[in-house]
Amino acid sequence: MADVLTEKQRHYNMSRIRSKNTKPEEVVRKYLFSKGFRYRKNDARYPGKPDIVLSKYKTVIFIHGCFWHQHPGCKAARIPDTNSEFWKSKFEKNIDVKEKRELEEAGWKAIVLWECEISTKKKREIRLPALEDEIKSQL
Repeated sequence: MADVLTEKQRHYNMSRIRSKNTKPEEVVRKYLFSKGFRYRKNDARYPGKPDIVLSKYKTVIFIHGCFWHQHPGCKAARIPDTNSEFWKSKFEKNIDVKEKRELEEAGWKAIVLWECEISTKKKREIRLPALEDEIKSQL
């Protein structure tokens, strides 16, 4: 199926997609802050520039969009039909396996939270308390 937008329109749309301060990140940060956690955002001192760094707990959190990081088994993780090779190479670069391994070797706990895990209020009520327990278990 051909793209319904012109190349210029598609470029404009794609340029508006944020890489930091996304809605899922804001949801998680607000929850953690309300529970008394203090953190740094997008700290470039660490491999992969984690979305949230909890130094006290020696824990980092990556909040991944299912499309951009190709969440295995998720319906949002599909490769577009147009320019597939470009998208495949782009998605391969977005997989933070190497960075996660480097952090874990340095003694940090790296948690990956997927967008679809917190997409609805009901899912958030389950996943966010579990995330809190996961962080506290590091102490």
